[in-house]
Amino acid sequence: MTVPALLSRAADWLVRHRSSFPGWLNRVLEAPARNPDGAFGRIVMRALGGGETPATPVPSTEIRVLIAPTNYSGQAFRWARALEAADPRIGARNRAEQLPGGFDFDADALVPFATAQGSERWADAEFAAAREFTHVLVEAERPLFGRRFGRDLEQEILALTEEGVSVAYLCHGTDIRDPARHAERTPWSLYPEDPRTELLAQDAAANLALLRRVPRPTFVSTPDLLFDVPWARWCPVVVDVERFRQRSEPFGARPVRIVHAASAPLQKGSHYIPPALDPLIAAELVDYRLITGVPSAQMPDVFDAADIVIDQFRAGSYGVAACEAMAAGRVVIGHVLPEVRAYVEETTGLALPIVEATPDTLEAVVRALVAAPAESRELAAQGRRFVETVHAGPLSARVLLEDWIAPGVTPGR
Repeated sequence: MTVPALLSRAADWLVRHRSSFPGWLNRVLEAPARNPDGAFGRIVMRALGGGETPATPVPSTEIRVLIAPTNYSGQAFRWARALEAADPRIGARNRAEQLPGGFDFDADALVPFATAQGSERWADAEFAAAREFTHVLVEAERPLFGRRFGRDLEQEILALTEEGVSVAYLCHGTDIRDPARHAERTPWSLYPEDPRTELLAQDAAANLALLRRVPRPTFVSTPDLLFDVPWARWCPVVVDVERFRQRSEPFGARPVRIVHAASAPLQKGSHYIPPALDPLIAAELVDYRLITGVPSAQMPDVFDAADIVIDQFRAGSYGVAACEAMAAGRVVIGHVLPEVRAYVEETTGLALPIVEATPDTLEAVVRALVAAPAESRELAAQGRRFVETVHAGPLSARVLLEDWIAPGVTPGR
């Protein structure tokens, strides 16, 4: 096995387990990404390799939208498809960096992390391509062009604007969430228990300062982030509803099958679940499985083999995993702040059908669901209808069109 392959495998393991590492070790691990031009960063980038990668292909449509550079949970790819489905004048592309330890999500263009951070040739070509787009949506306030502008997103935005490109922001989560304020909103907050809290607070503060200093249309992927960016608009996450369409009815037999999928157990509060469910497991009322490290392609099967999916207790909101489970016609349990539920219902006209529970109430909530299978099946059906209305793509596209792209107005190129 080559040195780059060995390093990539080691990086994969480190990334998947980093939430359990102390803060000092996380700072060491993040050093190459935070300072790729430093001595340590150059060594790591050279060892990982990457090779030459072509720039993102530019569509030939009247309106050309680039979404980059993170593609968390494949969302940039889904938003791009939603925009193209909304208006034939739009051609949308997403570009993402391939990270060691990352999951494989659909993307229009992929560039190895080492190439994106270290190749001047790629950076020059990518900026030349980006100039040909009419709109660029920057994810998570991450620089787009590696070394081309000194990894300074503000300079990148100004350069794109000078070329007549319309730029907007899309905040995803830890990039903009204030840990201290989050901990005040819910006692189950992952802060300050998360060993990365200090780094995350610094990043969020810097990103928020950029959003204020260089104002552009701003969107958030989950509604709780409006606490941190109140002037933004919620652009709902999108899931492939048909891919998750249920093949079996839930609550058809005992024991009731419960699944909890967690790529980052600390962040989701996975450790709270077994103590709450142990009495129900002992009584043979439920069967519980913790799912970790499962590729995205296998998740429809994981959810289809469940009756209940426990999402999370610590964020006070919901995201892609909860939407996929609802699309699969499963009852979803999670802790969602009352303000978030109220905002979702006010915005969409639909009550969020995620069953509320905290670690203190989880056992009682599950007992009630197990005791009423007919009502639980109706809850599952409500979840499916909710996702079809809110998280299938059209609503997200409409938000981006209304508040930013405005296809009824001829772009300035």
